Amino acid sequence: MHAGSGVADRIVRAKSFPLANTGISGKFGALLPAMIRSRTASFRTRTCILTAAALAAGTLAWALHPKNAGPETFEIKFKLPPPRPLTAEEELKMFKVAKGFHVELVAAEPMIETPIAQSWDEKGRLFVCEMRGYMQDVEGKGEDKPLGRIVMLEDTDGDGKMDKRTVFADGLILPRAILCVNGGVLVAEPPVMWFMKDTKGTGVADLKEQVDGAYGSRGGQPEHMANSPTRFLDNWIYNANSGTRYKLKDGKWIVESGGASRGQWGMTQDDYGRSYYNFNSDFLRSSFVPESLYKRNPNFAASAGAGVQILKEQDCWPSHPTPGVNRGYDAKSLRADGTLEKCTATCGAGIYRGGLFPKEFVGNAFIPEPSANLVKRVIVEEKDAVLTAKNAYGDKEEFLTSTDERFRPVNTYTGPDGALYITDMYRGIIQHKSFLTHYLIANIIARKLEEPFDKGRIWRIVPDGAKPQTVKLPAESAKIVDFLGHANGVIRDTAQRLLVERKDAAVAPAIAKVATSGATPLAKIHALWTLEGMAALTPDVITACLKDKDAKVRAAAVRVSDRTMSAELAKLTGDASVNVQIALAFTLSGFPEGQDGAITLARRSGANPLVREAIVSGLRGRELEVLDALIKNSDKPAPADMLGALAQAVMNERRSARVKTLLALIAAQPANSPAQLAMLEGAAGKNPPKGAPKFKLLYLDSESAEIATLAKTANAKSKPLVAAVDARVAWPNKPGVPPPPVIVPLTADQQKLFETGKTVYNTLCTACHQPTGTGMEGLAPALVDSDWVLGNADILPRIVIHGLNGPIKVEGKTWNLEMPPLGAALNDEQVAGVVTYIRREWEHNASPITVDAVAKIRAQNKTRTKAWTEPELKPSAPRKNTGDQPKPVAN
Repeated sequence: MHAGSGVADRIVRAKSFPLANTGISGKFGALLPAMIRSRTASFRTRTCILTAAALAAGTLAWALHPKNAGPETFEIKFKLPPPRPLTAEEELKMFKVAKGFHVELVAAEPMIETPIAQSWDEKGRLFVCEMRGYMQDVEGKGEDKPLGRIVMLEDTDGDGKMDKRTVFADGLILPRAILCVNGGVLVAEPPVMWFMKDTKGTGVADLKEQVDGAYGSRGGQPEHMANSPTRFLDNWIYNANSGTRYKLKDGKWIVESGGASRGQWGMTQDDYGRSYYNFNSDFLRSSFVPESLYKRNPNFAASAGAGVQILKEQDCWPSHPTPGVNRGYDAKSLRADGTLEKCTATCGAGIYRGGLFPKEFVGNAFIPEPSANLVKRVIVEEKDAVLTAKNAYGDKEEFLTSTDERFRPVNTYTGPDGALYITDMYRGIIQHKSFLTHYLIANIIARKLEEPFDKGRIWRIVPDGAKPQTVKLPAESAKIVDFLGHANGVIRDTAQRLLVERKDAAVAPAIAKVATSGATPLAKIHALWTLEGMAALTPDVITACLKDKDAKVRAAAVRVSDRTMSAELAKLTGDASVNVQIALAFTLSGFPEGQDGAITLARRSGANPLVREAIVSGLRGRELEVLDALIKNSDKPAPADMLGALAQAVMNERRSARVKTLLALIAAQPANSPAQLAMLEGAAGKNPPKGAPKFKLLYLDSESAEIATLAKTANAKSKPLVAAVDARVAWPNKPGVPPPPVIVPLTADQQKLFETGKTVYNTLCTACHQPTGTGMEGLAPALVDSDWVLGNADILPRIVIHGLNGPIKVEGKTWNLEMPPLGAALNDEQVAGVVTYIRREWEHNASPITVDAVAKIRAQNKTRTKAWTEPELKPSAPRKNTGDQPKPVAN
């Protein structure tokens, strides 16, 4: 859906190109003018005009998508002939799959069209989301039409191929996500998340209730909005590209926002509830701790186990040339043989949990790359609770490839039969119109890839010799309990969901028995979380599971514990398992009754960043007291990093009295001792967690004598730390320090613009820059306190409108980013709004920017055809205002 799109794509504009320099030659060069003329009617107001004057001048005026991107001249590489659309049977022959497996067709057109997501219910029925209005041509015709639908597919004879189709819901505008829950289906039709249900047994939804009215926005770029609702082990439904989560409780939907925004398109979990997601040019990331708990403490930017890039290599190996990618004109995009070198459209990763594949495939990630027509297999490994990943095969080999250019895998799933399922949009265009380059448009037209757009297939990968059968869960709750220990993780998930939804107290004792004496650790873990969801946990069950021989079971028991279990949990602070330590850190720190246990754990295991950050995440407002306890009355000194993290959180809290108490604690330590140095480092802001913003000047109500004391006793190591702390604080009449800034409130109109910008930011920007503005390591720099944000007011609008190509320096670090232009997608009011929001959120006090100022900037650069670079926007020496260089624009 987003081949070559998104934050990592280099997208620049082109107005025209000389025919002589295009590389378009031979038969296609002769046909191109006629092709363009023949298409003018279908482009309505935007047409491709070929005039005699243009021909005489040797240029082709390319008015199609005048706001779109691309260099002024380019070469269509490898000049492949137009590929013939294949039937499903013909496409099947184009696959090359790893040894020991084969591909089977599950469904194809006309049974389905443009499938993008799927979900099974407990009866084995497959619900498919069809985004039929998506990109029917390069103009995006049909996107505003109610063409989307949800279809229900059934395999009535058990042969693995769907043979019955029912339209469950239709008349939808670009639906993009689906999830079977509570006897119905969650359906995302931005800006609404609906719950739809068939209450009459017809197979057609007759109930339609709104769950969330802020699920993305109508229109816009599908790959930059919320998608992929996924029910996790903890009984919450999380979404990709969104910080919102849902839970059905007592028949009502709970909607919580403000959490971490995960990935771009697609999300999944493993057997232990750890999340996996990706970005179009970043194959796989994971959060191996519960990110929602990290967000408990705004005083500390925890990040050690969240959004971690677990696969570093981004190479892919298509089995045929793939020149039709959005940045194919870039010499770095394609290899000499025409194949895509690194991923540019990766999405929809799935973790295999089916029990049908050989043992070595369990927990592997299968990741689509639709622009390369392949699915990659990645082996995920764990050591001390940290996940890493590696390619399963060597160079030039992938798990599944196709030589059919219209094979567009966008999601992978473990099915209820244990097979690996692939959602195939089967079409030529997958790049959204907002990010199409002229290079890709030329490829699409030349090679007739606009049509067909009404196809689609679902495939399954099966081990040779296997005959998978879909498991359908029984109707009776008592019979469902045993499925908590099924070999297939999807079946375990479904059994847990059904039992939690029903809350049948009569089966609670049977579930408790599975929790304490189930046949496998996974059965016990699912039973624990099922009881948690049913509000049927008892201290006896938790206590028994806290003593289980399997560390993952013990960790799950810790996670489901409440404050009444503090004493029992404290007994585990010496547990050797890092997984148990992390769970204890999150749970014990979260309530005052667990504080003593958290302090003990901090002394023992606080050197581990996963444990340390989990502890601090639960201590909001109590960091100073825990720090005080750690440095007193103990024969075992606390790890230095633990002390530093707590000191850092107290400084970030920015409460004058507590900061002064912290400085007193630091000064009271033996001069230049390890404890004093650690706390000074934290207070100074040295070695902050990834993503933490730089510090603002903190104004105390009176002078801090402790800083003077520390300065007198400082040695060579502590002296710069004391100076850094001194530089962070101010007080009345402190020499050389400016008075506190005067915050100029926004006017009513500016506040309205701010709110507009907040909506834009939450829709387009949070996936990479995060709701907190702290960015994401390896993907997007922090916006908080950035000179790029708070400096020249002209810079940010230019970047938003035309994009930015790296390398750039942010806070001394070099980022080789490629931010796409959004000028075609956002009007002047939206650009002004998002810039105003970024310049005023997160304690920023920069001036807002007006709609008129944005309009002037846009007008000044109307002929610009490429993204900005750092030397253009932030020159090291004064530059003359000429051409496209930044010009001051009054606000």
